[in-house]
This record gives sequence, structure tokens and C-alpha cells, in this order.
Amino acid sequence: MIKAVLIGPPGSGKTTLGRLLAGLLGVSFRDTDADVEATAGKPVSDIFIEEGEDRFRELELLAVRKALAEHDGVLALGGGAVLNEEAQRLLAGQPVVYLQVGLSDAVQRVGLASARPLLVLSPRSQLKKLMEERRPIYERLAVLTVVTDKREPAELAEEILKGLPS
Repeated sequence: MIKAVLIGPPGSGKTTLGRLLAGLLGVSFRDTDADVEATAGKPVSDIFIEEGEDRFRELELLAVRKALAEHDGVLALGGGAVLNEEAQRLLAGQPVVYLQVGLSDAVQRVGLASARPLLVLSPRSQLKKLMEERRPIYERLAVLTVVTDKREPAELAEEILKGLPS
């Protein structure tokens, strides 16, 4: 059984906190972006450039579906995975944790010269728009919301651990 599914925008700390939380729980960590890259044999940014966002989203949904069926540890989803209605249905009843981050912290963590395909043109305004569009979905899916701004990963992992449904 999945112990926690971490969702949130780029720069919210899904991978960092996912690894820490998995360590605290004594379970494995899995990241659907890494699964997509392994399946495609190339980085996410190359999939976007060479095959387009629609193809990436197909691979992402397959990765989410497979991870939720197979994995029994902590799972981090790509920031846009929650946009898919099937993914939203699959997440219903799961211990979903929304990692909420403000724009300035997200920009600092992601960097404006990042290889993130959806942030190529005007990264700050793109990130702001993306965060605003996805926030209602993140909030609706979450059983626990944790604000990550200006906080240490170890402290956040402990807060998530305490707040997870038993």
C-alpha cells in the first residue's frame, strides 16, 4: 500500500521530501518523472521537444497508473500529473500530500535557467500561471497540505509523517 503520494508544483520539494519521508518510514521512494524517463530512454525535456507534451502526458499517466498499482512506499508525481482526470480518480482515497510553495521559493528552487520544458519562455510568469491553474486540483486531492516556504526538509518530512492518515 502507498504510504504517501506527494503532489505540488515544480520546486515544491517532492523529490527531496519524498526521499526523506521514505527513509523515515523505512520504505522505498519512487518518482513518476524518473519512471517516464526510464520508459522513454531520455529526459523529460527531450520528450517534450521531440515528441510533444501530449506524448509526455500519455507516458506520465501510464507511470502514475503503474506506480499506484505496484509501489508500496512513498511516491512523488510530476507537477502536472494531476491534470489528467484518470489520474485524479486513481488518487482518490490515497494518502495525497500537497506540498504548497510560494512563487518566490519555487523560483529559487527551480532556477530560471532550468531544463523544465513548460518554463522555457518567461519562466517566472509561466511558473506563476501553472501554479495558479493547478492549485485547486492539488487542494482538492490532498488529505494533507504542508507549506514548504522557508522551511528545512527534515522538519517538513517530520510534519508530513505526523500528519499522514494512519
